[in-house]
Amino acid sequence: MPNILYPPPRPQSVGEILDSAFRIFRATLLKCLPYATIAVIASQLPNIYYLATGRGVLLRSLATQARDPVWWALYALGYLIAVVLWNAVLLRQYAIATGHPVATGAELATALRRVPAVVLFWILTTLAVGVWLLPALALHGAARGLTLLLLLVPACCVGVALSCGWTVLIVTGKGAVASMSHSWRLTSGSWWRLTLIYSVALVLLLVLYVLSGVIGAVLAVLLAHGDIAVITAATTVLVIILSAVGTPFYWALALAVLGDLTVRREGADLAQRLSAPATP
Repeated sequence: MPNILYPPPRPQSVGEILDSAFRIFRATLLKCLPYATIAVIASQLPNIYYLATGRGVLLRSLATQARDPVWWALYALGYLIAVVLWNAVLLRQYAIATGHPVATGAELATALRRVPAVVLFWILTTLAVGVWLLPALALHGAARGLTLLLLLVPACCVGVALSCGWTVLIVTGKGAVASMSHSWRLTSGSWWRLTLIYSVALVLLLVLYVLSGVIGAVLAVLLAHGDIAVITAATTVLVIILSAVGTPFYWALALAVLGDLTVRREGADLAQRLSAPATP
């Protein structure tokens, strides 16, 4: 009998949600790592292009990027591929967590079909959050900074309210607007809980990245004997590995949060019935 990790049988505490996220992460990491790794590499296509042409990533300027159509084409292509694979990671985790595994081909096809809705979702979400910050642009100096700081509060509230939208969109097949509305309804009254959950998860990831980065840097320096090329290559590999591992954790947390909110709002029985394979 499959180990059902999603949805939870009852509403959970903050600690239990984080524990559920780690359990989903552990159960799905190896199976999601190929997707996550390719997604990270795809998102780095513009940087790979600059390195391959001998211009270097650190030495390029924003002005140079703006005049380079190849950079922009690779940027768009890389993130299109990354979005498809991020969707596939979530779909695979959802299938494993609910005990309904699907074929890789079907998974990728569904992930690809969700891309237009994901793009629209991010455009609408950016507008919904960013509109709160527009008044600060009319000011100057300290007044702008203070106003921006104050307006970040409602902007963050909207961001948290819509934070489940992408997950809802991918696992249910709802449209962008419907996913935003569903996320708003699920997160209503849970702003502080969600802020605490996201903050704790962010701190855990930062600690992991910092420790891993320090250890990796020390090992690279010791083993490379001052060879800058080796150190750069080792650092790049470390960044790719950490980013690839971080992607499944992010989606595991998103699933754990969505599962808890769904049970709180709709009940465990309804949540169980909705935990079917994601619709194409």
